[in-house]
Amino acid sequence: MKKLLTATALLLASSALAQAEGTLQLFNWGNYTSPELLAKFEAETGIKVTVTDYDSNDAALAKIEAGGHGFDLVVPTHQYVQIFAEKGLIVPLDLAKIPNHKNIAPEWMDVDWDKGRTLTVPWQWGTTGVAVDTAVYSGDINTSDIFLNVPPELVGKINVVPEMNDVVNLAVMWAGGEACSEDPVVLKKARDALLAAKPNWISMDYGATEKMSAGEWKASVNWNGSTMRIRNNLSTVAYGYPKEGYPVWMDSVALLKDAQNVEEAYLFLNFITLPENAGMISSFARYANGISGSDAFMPEDMKTAPEVVVPEEHKAAGVFIPTCSPKAQEYMTAIWTELQK
Repeated sequence: MKKLLTATALLLASSALAQAEGTLQLFNWGNYTSPELLAKFEAETGIKVTVTDYDSNDAALAKIEAGGHGFDLVVPTHQYVQIFAEKGLIVPLDLAKIPNHKNIAPEWMDVDWDKGRTLTVPWQWGTTGVAVDTAVYSGDINTSDIFLNVPPELVGKINVVPEMNDVVNLAVMWAGGEACSEDPVVLKKARDALLAAKPNWISMDYGATEKMSAGEWKASVNWNGSTMRIRNNLSTVAYGYPKEGYPVWMDSVALLKDAQNVEEAYLFLNFITLPENAGMISSFARYANGISGSDAFMPEDMKTAPEVVVPEEHKAAGVFIPTCSPKAQEYMTAIWTELQK
Protein backbone atom coordinates (compact mmCIF):
# COMPACT_ATOMS: atom_id res chain seq x y z
CA MET A 1 0.00 0.00 0.00
CA LYS A 2 2.82 2.35 0.90
CA LYS A 3 4.54 1.61 -2.44
CA LEU A 4 1.26 2.31 -4.24
CA LEU A 5 0.86 5.62 -2.44
CA THR A 6 4.44 6.59 -3.26
CA ALA A 7 3.97 5.76 -6.93
CA THR A 8 0.71 7.67 -7.00
CA ALA A 9 2.34 10.67 -5.35
CA LEU A 10 5.17 10.62 -7.89
CA LEU A 11 2.68 10.39 -10.74
CA LEU A 12 0.70 13.34 -9.40
CA ALA A 13 3.86 15.37 -8.89
CA SER A 14 4.97 14.57 -12.43
CA SER A 15 1.59 15.62 -13.81
CA ALA A 16 1.67 18.87 -11.85
CA LEU A 17 5.15 19.59 -13.19
CA ALA A 18 4.08 18.92 -16.76
CA GLN A 19 1.11 21.21 -16.29
CA ALA A 20 3.30 23.96 -14.83
CA GLU A 21 5.65 23.68 -17.78
CA GLY A 22 2.73 24.12 -20.13
CA THR A 23 2.28 27.79 -19.27
CA LEU A 24 3.63 31.07 -20.58
CA GLN A 25 3.43 34.59 -19.19
CA LEU A 26 3.26 37.38 -21.79
CA PHE A 27 3.59 41.02 -20.70
CA ASN A 28 2.10 43.12 -23.51
CA TRP A 29 0.28 46.33 -24.33
CA GLY A 30 -3.45 46.30 -23.59
CA ASN A 31 -5.97 45.29 -26.27
CA TYR A 32 -3.07 44.21 -28.50
CA THR A 33 -3.03 40.40 -28.37
CA SER A 34 -5.32 38.35 -30.59
CA PRO A 35 -7.46 35.91 -28.56
CA GLU A 36 -7.70 33.70 -31.67
CA LEU A 37 -3.91 33.57 -31.86
CA LEU A 38 -3.66 32.43 -28.24
CA ALA A 39 -6.38 29.82 -28.74
CA LYS A 40 -4.57 28.43 -31.78
CA PHE A 41 -1.23 28.34 -29.95
CA GLU A 42 -2.76 26.48 -27.01
CA ALA A 43 -4.53 24.03 -29.32
CA GLU A 44 -1.30 23.23 -31.16
CA THR A 45 1.07 23.13 -28.18
CA GLY A 46 -1.00 22.59 -25.06
CA ILE A 47 0.63 25.70 -23.60
CA LYS A 48 -1.68 28.16 -21.85
CA VAL A 49 -0.67 31.80 -22.34
CA THR A 50 -1.58 34.36 -19.70
CA VAL A 51 -1.41 37.95 -20.92
CA THR A 52 -0.85 40.81 -18.49
CA ASP A 53 -1.45 44.27 -19.91
CA TYR A 54 0.56 47.44 -19.51
CA ASP A 55 -0.16 50.91 -20.85
CA SER A 56 3.26 52.45 -21.46
CA ASN A 57 6.87 51.51 -22.11
CA ASP A 58 7.94 53.21 -18.90
CA ALA A 59 5.41 51.26 -16.86
CA ALA A 60 6.61 47.99 -18.39
CA LEU A 61 10.26 48.86 -17.78
CA ALA A 62 9.62 49.81 -14.15
CA LYS A 63 7.68 46.59 -13.49
CA ILE A 64 10.42 44.40 -14.98
CA GLU A 65 13.18 46.28 -13.16
CA ALA A 66 11.40 45.82 -9.85
CA GLY A 67 11.70 42.02 -10.23
CA GLY A 68 9.39 39.31 -8.93
CA HIS A 69 7.03 39.84 -11.87
CA GLY A 70 6.86 36.26 -13.17
CA PHE A 71 6.75 37.25 -16.86
CA ASP A 72 8.55 35.39 -19.65
CA LEU A 73 8.16 37.68 -22.66
CA VAL A 74 7.79 41.45 -22.99
CA VAL A 75 6.91 43.63 -26.01
CA PRO A 76 8.80 46.95 -25.85
CA THR A 77 8.78 49.61 -28.53
CA HIS A 78 11.98 49.77 -30.59
CA GLN A 79 13.66 52.64 -28.76
CA TYR A 80 13.34 50.75 -25.46
CA VAL A 81 14.95 47.51 -26.65
CA GLN A 82 18.49 48.72 -26.00
CA ILE A 83 17.43 50.16 -22.64
CA PHE A 84 16.12 46.74 -21.60
CA ALA A 85 19.33 45.14 -22.94
CA GLU A 86 21.70 47.57 -21.23
CA LYS A 87 19.93 47.03 -17.93
CA GLY A 88 20.38 43.27 -18.34
CA LEU A 89 16.63 42.62 -18.35
CA ILE A 90 16.47 40.69 -21.64
CA VAL A 91 18.80 38.08 -23.14
CA PRO A 92 20.06 37.29 -26.67
CA LEU A 93 17.88 34.77 -28.46
CA ASP A 94 18.99 31.26 -29.39
CA LEU A 95 18.07 31.56 -33.07
CA ALA A 96 18.44 27.79 -33.55
CA LYS A 97 15.21 27.50 -31.55
CA ILE A 98 13.40 29.94 -33.85
CA PRO A 99 13.62 28.42 -37.35
CA ASN A 100 10.87 30.79 -38.53
CA HIS A 101 13.23 33.67 -37.77
CA LYS A 102 14.03 33.54 -41.49
CA ASN A 103 10.53 34.90 -42.19
CA ILE A 104 11.36 38.32 -40.76
CA ALA A 105 11.14 40.80 -43.62
CA PRO A 106 14.56 42.05 -44.79
CA GLU A 107 13.75 45.67 -43.92
CA TRP A 108 13.02 44.64 -40.34
CA MET A 109 15.94 42.27 -39.89
CA ASP A 110 19.06 44.44 -39.53
CA VAL A 111 17.50 47.33 -37.64
CA ASP A 112 19.50 49.91 -35.69
CA TRP A 113 18.07 48.92 -32.33
CA ASP A 114 18.63 45.16 -32.83
CA LYS A 115 21.28 44.30 -35.40
CA GLY A 116 20.55 40.91 -36.97
CA ARG A 117 17.49 40.50 -34.76
CA THR A 118 19.36 38.70 -32.00
CA LEU A 119 17.30 40.20 -29.16
CA THR A 120 13.75 40.40 -30.50
CA VAL A 121 11.28 39.26 -33.12
CA PRO A 122 8.68 41.64 -34.63
CA TRP A 123 5.23 41.98 -33.14
CA GLN A 124 3.67 44.97 -34.94
CA TRP A 125 4.66 48.36 -36.28
CA GLY A 126 2.80 51.56 -36.95
CA THR A 127 2.58 55.31 -36.51
CA THR A 128 1.32 57.85 -34.00
CA GLY A 129 -0.91 60.63 -35.28
CA VAL A 130 -4.37 62.03 -34.60
CA ALA A 131 -7.80 60.45 -34.91
CA VAL A 132 -10.57 62.94 -35.64
CA ASP A 133 -14.30 62.63 -36.12
CA THR A 134 -14.71 64.64 -39.32
CA ALA A 135 -18.42 65.00 -38.66
CA VAL A 136 -17.43 67.33 -35.82
CA TYR A 137 -14.30 68.97 -37.27
CA SER A 138 -13.82 69.35 -41.01
CA GLY A 139 -10.54 71.30 -41.07
CA ASP A 140 -6.98 70.07 -41.68
CA ILE A 141 -6.26 67.04 -39.50
CA ASN A 142 -2.70 66.47 -40.73
CA THR A 143 -1.18 68.65 -38.03
CA SER A 144 -0.32 68.49 -34.33
CA ASP A 145 -2.28 71.74 -33.96
CA ILE A 146 -5.23 69.40 -33.46
CA PHE A 147 -4.07 68.81 -29.89
CA LEU A 148 -1.62 71.69 -29.32
CA ASN A 149 -3.88 74.50 -30.66
CA VAL A 150 -7.18 72.72 -30.19
CA PRO A 151 -9.84 73.88 -32.70
CA PRO A 152 -12.97 75.29 -31.00
CA GLU A 153 -15.05 72.35 -32.25
CA LEU A 154 -12.80 69.93 -30.36
CA VAL A 155 -12.24 71.81 -27.10
CA GLY A 156 -13.12 69.50 -24.23
CA LYS A 157 -13.62 66.63 -26.67
CA ILE A 158 -10.05 65.55 -27.48
CA ASN A 159 -8.01 62.93 -25.67
CA VAL A 160 -4.23 62.52 -25.61
CA VAL A 161 -2.73 59.07 -25.12
CA PRO A 162 -0.42 59.20 -22.08
CA GLU A 163 2.66 57.81 -23.86
CA MET A 164 5.55 60.17 -23.09
CA ASN A 165 7.84 59.50 -26.05
CA ASP A 166 5.05 59.89 -28.58
CA VAL A 167 3.41 62.98 -27.15
CA VAL A 168 6.54 64.96 -26.23
CA ASN A 169 8.24 64.16 -29.53
CA LEU A 170 5.12 65.18 -31.47
CA ALA A 171 5.27 68.50 -29.63
CA VAL A 172 9.03 68.85 -30.20
CA MET A 173 8.67 68.25 -33.94
CA TRP A 174 5.73 70.69 -34.05
CA ALA A 175 8.05 73.22 -32.37
CA GLY A 176 10.56 72.81 -35.18
CA GLY A 177 12.98 70.46 -33.45
CA GLU A 178 14.12 66.91 -34.06
CA ALA A 179 12.97 63.89 -32.05
CA CYS A 180 15.00 63.47 -28.82
CA SER A 181 16.04 67.12 -29.00
CA GLU A 182 18.35 68.63 -26.38
CA ASP A 183 17.75 72.17 -27.65
CA PRO A 184 16.41 74.23 -24.71
CA VAL A 185 14.61 76.72 -26.97
CA VAL A 186 12.72 73.98 -28.81
CA LEU A 187 11.99 72.08 -25.60
CA LYS A 188 10.60 75.18 -23.91
CA LYS A 189 8.33 75.87 -26.88
CA ALA A 190 7.07 72.28 -26.82
CA ARG A 191 6.63 72.29 -23.06
CA ASP A 192 4.74 75.61 -23.06
CA ALA A 193 2.45 74.43 -25.85
CA LEU A 194 1.60 71.19 -24.05
CA LEU A 195 0.85 72.94 -20.75
CA ALA A 196 -1.28 75.59 -22.48
CA ALA A 197 -3.21 72.99 -24.45
CA LYS A 198 -3.94 70.56 -21.62
CA PRO A 199 -6.98 72.47 -20.22
CA ASN A 200 -8.62 71.97 -23.62
CA TRP A 201 -8.27 68.19 -23.49
CA ILE A 202 -10.93 65.93 -22.02
CA SER A 203 -8.45 63.36 -20.75
CA MET A 204 -5.12 61.59 -21.07
CA ASP A 205 -6.22 58.01 -21.49
CA TYR A 206 -5.61 54.85 -23.53
CA GLY A 207 -9.23 54.06 -24.29
CA ALA A 208 -9.57 55.69 -27.71
CA THR A 209 -10.66 52.53 -29.52
CA GLU A 210 -13.70 52.14 -27.29
CA LYS A 211 -14.52 55.75 -26.43
CA MET A 212 -14.22 57.23 -29.90
CA SER A 213 -16.18 54.31 -31.32
CA ALA A 214 -18.94 55.14 -28.83
CA GLY A 215 -18.80 58.84 -29.70
CA GLU A 216 -17.64 59.87 -26.22
CA TRP A 217 -14.51 61.56 -27.63
CA LYS A 218 -14.33 63.40 -30.93
CA ALA A 219 -10.57 63.29 -31.40
CA SER A 220 -7.45 61.78 -29.88
CA VAL A 221 -3.71 61.60 -30.30
CA ASN A 222 -3.73 57.95 -31.24
CA TRP A 223 -2.10 55.05 -33.03
CA ASN A 224 -2.97 54.09 -36.58
CA GLY A 225 -4.26 50.55 -35.97
CA SER A 226 -6.51 51.68 -33.15
CA THR A 227 -7.84 54.42 -35.42
CA MET A 228 -8.67 51.92 -38.14
CA ARG A 229 -10.63 49.89 -35.60
CA ILE A 230 -12.50 53.05 -34.62
CA ARG A 231 -13.26 53.89 -38.28
CA ASN A 232 -14.66 50.40 -38.77
CA ASN A 233 -17.16 51.29 -36.03
CA LEU A 234 -17.66 54.96 -36.92
CA SER A 235 -17.09 55.79 -40.58
CA THR A 236 -16.65 59.55 -40.05
CA VAL A 237 -13.38 59.07 -38.15
CA ALA A 238 -10.18 59.78 -40.10
CA TYR A 239 -6.48 59.50 -39.26
CA GLY A 240 -4.20 62.51 -39.56
CA TYR A 241 -0.43 62.39 -40.15
CA PRO A 242 1.01 65.58 -38.60
CA LYS A 243 2.98 67.42 -41.27
CA GLU A 244 5.34 68.80 -38.62
CA GLY A 245 6.51 65.23 -37.99
CA TYR A 246 5.03 62.08 -36.48
CA PRO A 247 6.54 58.97 -34.84
CA VAL A 248 6.97 55.65 -36.65
CA TRP A 249 7.57 52.72 -34.30
CA MET A 250 7.87 48.96 -34.02
CA ASP A 251 7.01 46.81 -31.02
CA SER A 252 9.00 43.58 -30.75
CA VAL A 253 9.00 40.55 -28.44
CA ALA A 254 11.96 39.91 -26.15
CA LEU A 255 12.84 37.06 -23.78
CA LEU A 256 13.28 38.21 -20.20
CA LYS A 257 16.43 37.22 -18.36
CA ASP A 258 14.48 35.80 -15.42
CA ALA A 259 11.90 33.96 -17.54
CA GLN A 260 10.72 30.73 -15.94
CA ASN A 261 9.12 29.16 -19.02
CA VAL A 262 11.96 29.50 -21.49
CA GLU A 263 11.19 26.58 -23.82
CA GLU A 264 7.55 27.61 -23.98
CA ALA A 265 8.69 31.14 -24.80
CA TYR A 266 10.77 29.87 -27.73
CA LEU A 267 7.82 27.91 -29.06
CA PHE A 268 5.76 31.09 -28.96
CA LEU A 269 8.46 33.18 -30.65
CA ASN A 270 8.69 30.62 -33.44
CA PHE A 271 4.88 30.47 -33.68
CA ILE A 272 4.40 34.23 -34.16
CA THR A 273 7.04 34.44 -36.89
CA LEU A 274 5.02 32.09 -39.11
CA PRO A 275 3.22 34.26 -41.72
CA GLU A 276 -0.29 32.99 -41.05
CA ASN A 277 0.09 33.61 -37.33
CA ALA A 278 1.62 37.05 -37.77
CA GLY A 279 -1.38 37.75 -39.99
CA MET A 280 -3.68 36.87 -37.09
CA ILE A 281 -1.88 39.36 -34.86
CA SER A 282 -2.38 42.12 -37.43
CA SER A 283 -5.97 41.13 -38.22
CA PHE A 284 -6.89 41.72 -34.57
CA ALA A 285 -5.05 44.96 -33.76
CA ARG A 286 -4.88 46.33 -37.35
CA TYR A 287 -1.18 47.11 -37.51
CA ALA A 288 1.43 45.79 -39.97
CA ASN A 289 3.82 43.24 -38.48
CA GLY A 290 7.19 42.77 -40.20
CA ILE A 291 6.85 39.12 -41.26
CA SER A 292 7.21 38.35 -44.97
CA GLY A 293 4.17 36.69 -46.51
CA SER A 294 1.79 37.67 -43.71
CA ASP A 295 -0.17 40.04 -45.97
CA ALA A 296 -1.89 37.05 -47.56
CA PHE A 297 -3.48 36.26 -44.18
CA MET A 298 -4.78 39.76 -43.41
CA PRO A 299 -8.22 41.22 -44.13
CA GLU A 300 -8.53 42.82 -47.57
CA ASP A 301 -9.39 46.20 -46.08
CA MET A 302 -5.98 46.42 -44.38
CA LYS A 303 -4.18 46.28 -47.71
CA THR A 304 -5.49 49.68 -48.79
CA ALA A 305 -6.43 51.30 -45.48
CA PRO A 306 -4.98 54.86 -45.22
CA GLU A 307 -4.16 54.21 -41.57
CA VAL A 308 -2.03 51.17 -42.42
CA VAL A 309 -0.63 52.06 -45.85
CA VAL A 310 0.84 55.52 -45.30
CA PRO A 311 -0.27 57.83 -48.15
CA GLU A 312 2.68 58.92 -50.29
CA GLU A 313 2.25 62.58 -49.44
CA HIS A 314 2.66 61.87 -45.72
CA LYS A 315 5.60 59.47 -45.76
CA ALA A 316 8.36 62.08 -45.53
CA ALA A 317 7.08 63.42 -42.20
CA GLY A 318 7.36 60.05 -40.47
CA VAL A 319 10.31 59.67 -38.08
CA PHE A 320 11.61 56.57 -36.37
CA ILE A 321 12.23 57.88 -32.85
CA PRO A 322 15.73 56.80 -31.78
CA THR A 323 16.74 55.79 -28.27
CA CYS A 324 17.10 59.24 -26.76
CA SER A 325 20.31 60.31 -25.03
CA PRO A 326 20.21 60.36 -21.21
CA LYS A 327 20.11 64.18 -21.33
CA ALA A 328 17.22 64.24 -23.81
CA GLN A 329 15.39 61.62 -21.76
CA GLU A 330 15.86 63.73 -18.65
CA TYR A 331 14.39 66.80 -20.36
CA MET A 332 11.50 64.79 -21.73
CA THR A 333 10.74 63.27 -18.34
CA ALA A 334 10.76 66.71 -16.72
CA ILE A 335 8.24 68.00 -19.28
CA TRP A 336 6.09 64.91 -18.85
CA THR A 337 6.15 65.11 -15.06
CA GLU A 338 4.98 68.73 -15.21
CA LEU A 339 2.24 67.80 -17.68
CA GLN A 340 0.92 65.12 -15.34
CA LYS A 341 0.35 67.56 -12.45
